[in-house]
Parts: sequence; C-alpha cells; structure tokens
Amino acid sequence: MIIPDVIVIGAGVVGLSAALALQQCGKRVVIVDREGPAAGASAGNAGAFAFTDILPLASPGILRKAPKWLLDPLGPLSVPPSYALRIAPWMFRFWRACAPRRVAQSMAAQTALMDLSKAELEPFLHRAGVSSMLRNDGNLQVYEGEAEFRASLPGWQARADHGIAFRHMDAEEMAQTQPGLAPRFTHGTFTPGWYSVADPKVYTLELARRFAADGGEIGRAGVTALRPAENSIEVVCAGGTSLRAAHVVVAAGAFSHRIARTVGERIPLETERGYNTTLPSGAFDLRTQITFGGHGFVVTRLSTGIRVGGAVELGGLDLPPNFGRSRAMLKKAVSFLPGLDPQGGSEWMGFRPSLPDSLPVIDTARATQRVVYAFGHGHLGLTQSAGTARLVADLVEGRTPAIDLSPFSAQRF
Repeated sequence: MIIPDVIVIGAGVVGLSAALALQQCGKRVVIVDREGPAAGASAGNAGAFAFTDILPLASPGILRKAPKWLLDPLGPLSVPPSYALRIAPWMFRFWRACAPRRVAQSMAAQTALMDLSKAELEPFLHRAGVSSMLRNDGNLQVYEGEAEFRASLPGWQARADHGIAFRHMDAEEMAQTQPGLAPRFTHGTFTPGWYSVADPKVYTLELARRFAADGGEIGRAGVTALRPAENSIEVVCAGGTSLRAAHVVVAAGAFSHRIARTVGERIPLETERGYNTTLPSGAFDLRTQITFGGHGFVVTRLSTGIRVGGAVELGGLDLPPNFGRSRAMLKKAVSFLPGLDPQGGSEWMGFRPSLPDSLPVIDTARATQRVVYAFGHGHLGLTQSAGTARLVADLVEGRTPAIDLSPFSAQRF
C-alpha cells in the first residue's frame, strides 16, 4: 500500500467523491472502508440528485405529521420501542431545530450547499468519465386532494423564491406526464430540473474503479480510532494494524460519529434506516420519479429496475431489519400505481447518517485541523457529494472554502 498524503475513511459516494477531488489536487490518497465500495446507503438510495430539496427535514411541517405517522409501526416514520429512550436526546434536538428561525437558517445553508453541489456535479462527472450515467427525467410530487396540495404551497413558494422551476398539475396533466396513477391523486407538482443517476451502486462502483485507475488504493478494514501526532494522524484499524497520513477525511456515513469520538468529538449522529424493494425493469412504465410525500416514499426508474423505497425508521445501527416496512411500501405502491407488478423484487435496508438540523458536518476536528469531517447528509449524500468533495479539498489544501462552513460546524451542537 502506498504511503498516502490523505486517508479517506469510507468508500461510499461521499468518501469516493472526496478522494477523487483530492487526487485532482495531486494528493496520494488511500481509502479505508469496513466493507468496501458501495456497501451501504450509496448502493440502495433512489439515485436522485435532488437539488430542489432545500427544505430541511426538521421543520414545523414534519412535527404536524409525525404524531399520525408514529402511530403506524410500518408507516413513513417509526421508532422501535426498544430504541425510544436511546434516541430521546436526538429527538429533542430535532424538535428544537424545527423552530422557524432555525429552519430559515438551515434552509439558507442547505441552499448554499445545493447550489455548490449542482455547479460542481457536471465537471465532476466529466473528470470521472461517468457523464453518460446522468439522467434528467424530472420528478412528480403527487397529492391526495386539495387540502394536501394547498399545504405544500409554502414550500413551493420557498423554491420559487430561489429560482427553482416547477409546474403544478391537475389529474389530467399528470396523466400525460405519468400514465397509470390512481385517481385518488388529484394534484401534482412536476420539477423538470430533477436529475438522477442510472443506478447509484453502479455509479459508486465506477467512481471506485476510476479512483483505482488513477493510482488510488482501497483497503478493507474497520477503523477503531484516530490518534493525532505532531505532523500526521494515525488511523488505528481493527486487529491492531494502523496507517498514517498527513490528513484524514472521516466520511464513514452512519459510523462516523464513533470515529470522531476517539478525538474527543461528540456529534449527535443518528441513523435513519431506509428500506426499499427493487423490481424488474418491466414492472411498470415509469417515465419520471414519483414522490408520494404524504406516505414518505418514492418510486424511481433505474437502469437495473424499478425501486420503491424511502420512509424513516430511527432505530440505530444494531437492531435487525424489519422488512415488513419495505413490504408495506410495496403494497401501497401497487394501490397507487395499479399497473405495477410487485413480483420478483429484492429487498434492502441501509443506514442514512442524519443530524438533528438536517445539515451534514463538513468541518475540521476541534483537536486538529488534520482531521476533516464529511458526514451526516441524511437523504442527500448522493445529491451533495460533488459539492462536499470540493469543500473537503478546500479544507485539506488550506484554501478558503467555496461557501461559508459555519452552519456545518462539528461544534454547533
């Protein structure tokens, strides 16, 4: 293994994107991951570059919906009873982040990161040789009745204020854009500037291939600790082996806070366990991604099939999967899209790393600027990967970051 300038911990889409950006700066980079490339949430997400999603999950709207959702153990939001006490401090911070002033601050920060990520995406894809994987099929958000549609309008006004293009539709217009919707959906909003990738796992694996082709190495090991030294950082791995580099980037997704704790950082990262079922490509004539916001899931077309997934289960890293959640979503999808064939699917569960205010941590460690954090993107890891990669490179290189990073501080909690 080469002696690196930078060790990146994590071979998901954020870690690989950061590693490629650092290679572009002339750095010798090694990636260390407990399972290897695309083993986590980067493999099973909906494949969307959701640049229009500038509204934080932590908001008054989610507080209004949460009580109803929590009553359904297979609904859009659940907390397993065995995990409820453990997650209570995180939920309190989430509740505080829903205050209007904090929502406005989070939305401004999210918008800045989205704008940067969108600007960086196509140049990044070109440099990585994967531009052909980018799609622009749009997104159709659907509503059951006038009341649900009207409740969504303040969020669309916030997007309009930022110059995001969209078009409200009635049932007839929706049928022209996406035939086959159940008549219960009377209103919709189509976002034409919604990008996606052909398949998120294939995309992430291709980033890994390009990283290796450019001289990078990927090692498989669990990282147990970071040990700062005078001019370097020691990365201690399971089994007692260690590596050393001038800088370390922590991009280990839902496991990142455990690593950060070894350099004295206590970051309230929690795990949104997401579920999906990927059906064969012929399961439905899907022409755009469909978001069933009132039910917390999407149906999206990939090069490898039709994916039905989403929802949030706040259950940590250790509880066994509850695939009843993916089956409940699939059952709803069949009723919402009557022509959908539910046979032959494969189920998946993955960990989305989430912080209470819906913003990631992109920052240097308090103990040493040689440790850079890049984690906690929640549902938006793929979306914000290129922008985060640019910011990581800025921090490692000692450049002024492309955007104000104070909202993404590791110490903000």
